[in-house]
Amino acid sequence: MAEKLPIVKYGADVLREKAEPVAEVTEELRDLAEAMLEAMHKAEGVGLAAEQVGRKEAVCVIDVPEEYDRDKEDLRLNPEVEMPLVLFNPVIVRVSKESESLSEGCLSFPDITGAVRRPKTVDIEYLGVDNRKKTLTLTGFYARAAQHEIDHLNGVLFIDHFSHVKKIAVKNKLKRLADKTRGA
Repeated sequence: MAEKLPIVKYGADVLREKAEPVAEVTEELRDLAEAMLEAMHKAEGVGLAAEQVGRKEAVCVIDVPEEYDRDKEDLRLNPEVEMPLVLFNPVIVRVSKESESLSEGCLSFPDITGAVRRPKTVDIEYLGVDNRKKTLTLTGFYARAAQHEIDHLNGVLFIDHFSHVKKIAVKNKLKRLADKTRGA
């Protein structure tokens, strides 16, 4: 059984730290990914990065329900992509020029959401659980989830993408959350 992992909330320093690449995917790292998936599912999220459970390894997990992977005609956008995704050392190597702004939330920011503009399609290189280098093209919500989690691995938070007006609007909520996290 996977180790129980608490989800770190805004205000914890680890959320601003850059993840450390893994040299190879070990059994311990596969167990970490499994525990992260369990924590993410328990919290009803669709993605989780190592920093969000207080770890520094460059790994994130994504499990987006298939119903979020549909276009306006109800066709799958990423029919070849099997969930969940476990990405070690993920790097975005290409982004589409086409972007869209949609509301995002984050397990480390309970009750805070906001519009974030992101490219609609991304190409990602990563190390799989089998220690093989892989490339993946993701579109739509899958691409958005991957960008959000890879941002976490780089110490970038979704609130960093908020408009100036939205940042002002959530400033007090963020301060309360950070104070609670730090035990103030």
